[in-house]
Amino acid sequence: DQPLTHGTFSSFRGSLTELYTEVPARCLPIVYSPEYNITFLGLEKLHPFDAGKWGKVVHFLKEEQFLTDDNIVEAREASEEDLLVVHTRRYLNKLKWSLVVATITEIPPLLFLPNFLVQRKVLRPLRTQTGGTIMAGKLAIERGWAINVGGGFHHCSSDKGGGFCAYADITLSIKFLFERVEGVSKATIIDLDAHQGNGHERDFLEDRRVYIMDVYNRYIYPGDGYAKRAIKRKVELDWGTEDQEYLQKVELHCEGALNEVRPDIVVYNAGTDILDGDPLGGLAISPQGIIKRDEIVFRAARRRGIPILMVTSGGYQRKTARIIADSILNLQRQGLTLRFARSRGRESGAMA
Repeated sequence: DQPLTHGTFSSFRGSLTELYTEVPARCLPIVYSPEYNITFLGLEKLHPFDAGKWGKVVHFLKEEQFLTDDNIVEAREASEEDLLVVHTRRYLNKLKWSLVVATITEIPPLLFLPNFLVQRKVLRPLRTQTGGTIMAGKLAIERGWAINVGGGFHHCSSDKGGGFCAYADITLSIKFLFERVEGVSKATIIDLDAHQGNGHERDFLEDRRVYIMDVYNRYIYPGDGYAKRAIKRKVELDWGTEDQEYLQKVELHCEGALNEVRPDIVVYNAGTDILDGDPLGGLAISPQGIIKRDEIVFRAARRRGIPILMVTSGGYQRKTARIIADSILNLQRQGLTLRFARSRGRESGAMA
């Protein structure tokens, strides 16, 4: 494995933030907060999304004694100042209207609720997950890998939300790294959610520092032709694509993407809505196929000494949380969550 050769954190470039604090060495680079989960008078059940899946992932990882309350990194909510690194003030002001949030989250009854409740019960969890992605970006550079148990809001761009995505956490994590971490000037997004990641694509359309690979069902939402121009490696799938074809394409194009451009960070959008039976994804990948897919992406990055940040993104079935947990455990078993020893220029054997 190649060494990690990134610069040190700059003392200060950009606005003040509480998201780039030091993390104790005892912690794994896995970011989560109980605040991620959306529980609000049962309204969350009106969207096909399992709005408590993030907590279930952590529960399973604790059951397996991989995580404890003491070794997980507690996510912090992204502040308005943090969000303004990417978002326009006009867009953030729009979120003060319950109608706008109801449209973005696809939960129509939110329209009838006072906005302070919508902020507290729906947007605060999404802002906390967004903070988690930004925090995990810094951790990935420090440790060689990091996972935000939430995040992956890849339909949101600087001035437009949609598809349950209210904040552009992928764009934010990359912009934070570019602005605040010396030696990080190129990023590759590998988006393997079943849907096209049109939010980050619109944000980075004119930015040559960011290489985007996107593998998605060509027939489903959002079908954003304008955003597709940002995709450097586009893999459009047909209805019902199964494991063998899918994994061959993922491996071929992951290797190709990282051979074409060597980035300073890989942001991996690991949506599980590719699972067979997902009501929105339209693909037919098995649980074992998802676990193998995540292993392929991590192996491609780790073998090259490139830090990788994983976010969990879409996944609309009740069994999704177990699959995500099993995949993280598999990454550990495969030795893909070893810490890079940056100072010595090779991997150490310490789990971190």
